[in-house]
Amino acid sequence: MNIRKTIEDFPASYGACLMGTGILSITSYMYSNYLSLLKYIGFVLVLLNTLLAIIIIPLWTLKWVMYFKKVCSELSHPVIANFYPTTPIGLMILGVSYIKILGLTSIGELLWFIGAFLTFIMGIIIPYNLFKSEALHLEHINPSFFIPPVGLIVIPIGGGIILSSLEGEMYDLGVFFNVVSWGSGFFIYLALLAVCVNRFLLHKPLPSVLAPTMWINLGPIGAGTVALYNLTFIGGVFDEQTSTAVNAFLVLFWGSGVWWLLLAILMTLHYYVLGKGLPFAPSWWAFTFPLGAYVAATHIIHVLLDSSAIDLFGLILYVLLFLLWLMAFIGTASNVLKKIILKEKTRNHDASIS
Repeated sequence: MNIRKTIEDFPASYGACLMGTGILSITSYMYSNYLSLLKYIGFVLVLLNTLLAIIIIPLWTLKWVMYFKKVCSELSHPVIANFYPTTPIGLMILGVSYIKILGLTSIGELLWFIGAFLTFIMGIIIPYNLFKSEALHLEHINPSFFIPPVGLIVIPIGGGIILSSLEGEMYDLGVFFNVVSWGSGFFIYLALLAVCVNRFLLHKPLPSVLAPTMWINLGPIGAGTVALYNLTFIGGVFDEQTSTAVNAFLVLFWGSGVWWLLLAILMTLHYYVLGKGLPFAPSWWAFTFPLGAYVAATHIIHVLLDSSAIDLFGLILYVLLFLLWLMAFIGTASNVLKKIILKEKTRNHDASIS
């Protein structure tokens, strides 16, 4: 196995494995009141995600160090660039799971800080590259363009929790960073949403390999709801009077996600029927984190409204999330194993010839 070639060709999108597994661990813990086993499943998933991070993060980092020119080239690509933030976003989610599930606050805060810093930088660099690009065309537009602003919105999910332990100037600095991140991500998402809808209506449909990216529409809504809730009710950013208005916004914002959820399901079935199946691709992980973020948001809305119907809806979505994660995980493991076996056979064949 050629390690250098593996590093050079390492797909930027594999960071989505960390995002999907991380959000499943957190939502498993959130819904463990239904089944205590889910708490242990959440714990095991954190350990699994740690193992994935030990594999993915060094490969992602070494690619930057050893093949910087190729990284710069991919960061200028109108589609590939959008997947680069998945690794630092996954690092932030892993940090939140360390804090909430394992109780390892110091390690969790460190993971969040590194991930948040890199996510914020990429949230500027990637749009900048797209804005100055002359290679961007309408057919390139797809929901993966939401990933950089989603990363900015995700920052206050952990940031709101960490704010509760800060005081004085550090608290003020933390509020500034988290509020700027959420506000920037949210309004960039709204702008890109208009562009994506324009593409859906006026251009040919997405290629089947990008069909799962339709689920990314749930990401800004789910993550945005959880992040603003954490800033308000854990981080204490807003006072009691303002929090009432925040509550109303959270409920309405979350409600818009039901429309996107139904549309994502219909579009996935549409691609499945027309294409006679959806062959595995790393884009399958787009099924997981956006839905997981929305599951977490649904749990929060249930708490705010004390609605048993919303609670049941969230539990159904959690089961769907688990099944989709299992599908993506098995598909990824099988795909990686096939590549390793194929490379080994090729190497042995070349050795026998020589």
